[in-house]
Amino acid sequence: MKDLKKIKYWIFDLDNTLYSGQTKVFSEVDKKMSAFISKKMNVDLVKAKEIQKKYFYEYGTTLSGLMKQDGIDPHDFLKFVHDIDIEWLPKDLKLKEELLKIKEKKYIFTNGSHEHVKNVTKQLGIDGLFDGAFDITDANFIPKPHIDPYQRLIKKIMNDIKEIINKAWENKDNINQNSEQDIKDAINQIIADLDSGKKRVAEKINGEWTTHQYIKKSIMLSFRIYPMENLNGPYSSW
Repeated sequence: MKDLKKIKYWIFDLDNTLYSGQTKVFSEVDKKMSAFISKKMNVDLVKAKEIQKKYFYEYGTTLSGLMKQDGIDPHDFLKFVHDIDIEWLPKDLKLKEELLKIKEKKYIFTNGSHEHVKNVTKQLGIDGLFDGAFDITDANFIPKPHIDPYQRLIKKIMNDIKEIINKAWENKDNINQNSEQDIKDAINQIIADLDSGKKRVAEKINGEWTTHQYIKKSIMLSFRIYPMENLNGPYSSW
């Protein structure tokens, strides 16, 4: 079994994952998709369902097919299909309890919209427990399982870390072992990536040497959050 202690970021899918597929939440979205196609294309619901499923299997999501084949505005589609009433969905106290045990960063990664994330997590009683959400708009409407949205998600997380480091640097004189956990986590992540060779303070990009200032700042800030200790060498101590 994989050592879960080394995981620094937990990525959760939303639909049929944070809630059981037996609840039929996504069935409500599915019905709205058929209704949207029926209205836009002036076809009955049976034909609309055929188009919906055809696009899903050919393009990965119904939305992708509608955008590529019919020039549908994705924002109109997302607003319509995720406008669902799920007040009947019960709070999941056990899920909330388990999520609270995870102290690392937690993100929701979905082919749905941010509004859908807010609606579902609020109804489940787990809103506010995640550090962020990455939706289909963040992915430039390219759905999972394409590799591109995964790469965009990683970039977003790293940009979040950069922002935390840069903000901490502006207040560097007050950074210490008692600083907020997200600051310490960001610093520790950069140091771990340096130790493993995943990151370098400076690297050659397009033939030019580039110094990553946020990494330099992370190193300097690390001296403020790590306790001082003696290092004993063969001839001297520091």
